[in-house]
Amino acid sequence: MHTQDIITTAKALVAEGKGIIAMDESNATCNKRFAVLGIPQTEEARRTYRELIVSTPGLNECISGAILCDETIRQKKNDGTPFAKAIADCGIILGIKVDGGTKDMEGYPGEKITEGLDGLSDRLMEYSKMGARFAKWRAVFVIGDSIPSDGCIMANAIALAQYASLCQHVGLVPIVEPEVLMNGDHNMHRCLAETDKVLQKVFNQLKLQRVILEGIILKPNMVLPGLDSHRQETIEEVADATVKCLLRNVPAEVPGIAFLSGGQPSVLASARLNAMNAQFKSRLPWELTFSFSRAIQQPALDIWQGKESQVVAAQQTLYHRALCNSAARSGKYIAEMEKA
Repeated sequence: MHTQDIITTAKALVAEGKGIIAMDESNATCNKRFAVLGIPQTEEARRTYRELIVSTPGLNECISGAILCDETIRQKKNDGTPFAKAIADCGIILGIKVDGGTKDMEGYPGEKITEGLDGLSDRLMEYSKMGARFAKWRAVFVIGDSIPSDGCIMANAIALAQYASLCQHVGLVPIVEPEVLMNGDHNMHRCLAETDKVLQKVFNQLKLQRVILEGIILKPNMVLPGLDSHRQETIEEVADATVKCLLRNVPAEVPGIAFLSGGQPSVLASARLNAMNAQFKSRLPWELTFSFSRAIQQPALDIWQGKESQVVAAQQTLYHRALCNSAARSGKYIAEMEKA
């Protein structure tokens, strides 16, 4: 066990003013986003887009870590530099998504289980040799009629804990991502109740698997109303509910919580993160930061649209969103920043 190295890396991932960029979308998900904008759905187009991201000037000022997928960690820039080296050379910690995606859970209609434990230890060792210092595993929970069930929550919690234990055994920091999805018409209070249950079971399993909590990062959802809910709570109400939920369920030993964006609009995700830090930062035992994908990338992708002539403008937009989230990370984000 590489205990001190794991703890040091975990603390570096949640360093003051910084957060994590998630560029680990599956090929299918990336292709769907490309298709909407008329971008070719090819490996080369994905490589070009990810080079745009890793080559963005100044990104390391706001970003502590970058999560890649298997395809990206094996790719290179146009000049032949492996992405893994390019990321490490600019002072960003390299991470890798290692789960095998979700599938329907047998006997549990409407619910999902995450695959990928088979052969995971060997894959983690390979990624470690390639330069990865942390990993990510995502479990998803749908809110609906009588779901998520205790069986689904428990099965995914066990898998998350086993994954985390395997990561630490080979010296990687596990990002533990239990996501209660925004899909649906449920209210914020239902999301709060389900997120409570999920986090309780996840941390129970992490302790049973003897995972070192000082050497993990939690990547949860914010406590939000469903996308189709008739009532959308204010930024302050979301911040209050989310922090109360975390204080009830996340042990103080955990160094940091890096929220997923989960489909939130970019500006709103920044504002909600900012409200939490502005109101509660001085009273919290752990750091509150971001591990956003679409909330950082989508504005840049909308500008790029696969055109070489738009690379610089897209990179400036990507940097701007990272800068806004860096400010939100410290409770210093203001709406006027969006006019810059």
